[in-house]
Amino acid sequence: MQLSAHLPMTRFGCMKHLHILEEVGLVTTRKEGRTKRHFLNPVPLQLVYDRWVSKYARPWTRTLVPPSE
Repeated sequence: MQLSAHLPMTRFGCMKHLHILEEVGLVTTRKEGRTKRHFLNPVPLQLVYDRWVSKYARPWTRTLVPPSE
């Protein structure tokens, strides 16, 4: 497993985390023979951004734009 080679956990720990992310819809999977490929699901990530992050980023980004005269 390529992903677990870069993480400080075992292959089985990595698989457990991926399974949880898949259950909550943050990761989608596709079986290709004996291989199971995992992909980020951008829809719920965008919803989280829209609901939580953007309301804090908006006032900050307004300070970056010079006032119009």
